[in-house]
Amino acid sequence: LAVAQAPPTSSASATSSVTQQPIPTPSPSVSPELDRLQTSSSAIDANIARLKIEKWKADVNSKQQAQSNAQSIQRNLKSALPGMIANVRSSPQDLGAQFKLYRNVNALYEVMSSLTESTGAFGPKGDYDSLAQQLDVLDGIRRSLADSIEQSTASTQSQINQLRSQVQTLQAQVANAAPPAKKVVVDDTEPAKKSSTAH
Repeated sequence: LAVAQAPPTSSASATSSVTQQPIPTPSPSVSPELDRLQTSSSAIDANIARLKIEKWKADVNSKQQAQSNAQSIQRNLKSALPGMIANVRSSPQDLGAQFKLYRNVNALYEVMSSLTESTGAFGPKGDYDSLAQQLDVLDGIRRSLADSIEQSTASTQSQINQLRSQVQTLQAQVANAAPPAKKVVVDDTEPAKKSSTAH
């Protein structure tokens, strides 16, 4: 039996026809900002420890609020922030870890801004200047983290769009490809001759 069959269409040829798009440039490393954050957090903790809020010339409610803010910042710097920094260092491409750190830094900035303002109103000028300096550093860090997250998100989305485009192209090529030819069986054997019997 001779079997005639059209050569199968190779899926590799369809794949090779898809233009490979360049991978977007990854966002800059956040390691320098993490180093700045660790240094700043140590300085903030030390500055807050030197505050003498109980000696401020302020009403009881203002002192209590300032003391509560100071304690909240110190708890965060010692218990929450180090672990978040470590998570981003170990997984620098993890947007979830970066965003969690950014939200924490942003919350720290808001509370510290309130404490710095109270220190400027009721505390010594030296204490205010020290806190204000670190507040500016913290503001710069949170802005840099926000920029890094934005760039990482854009890069990831670009890669997703490229992959989606490639998949759609492959699907279209497969759909438009000619169906494989059916097997054609040619029977080239001679039929057996009937034998005649003489009577």
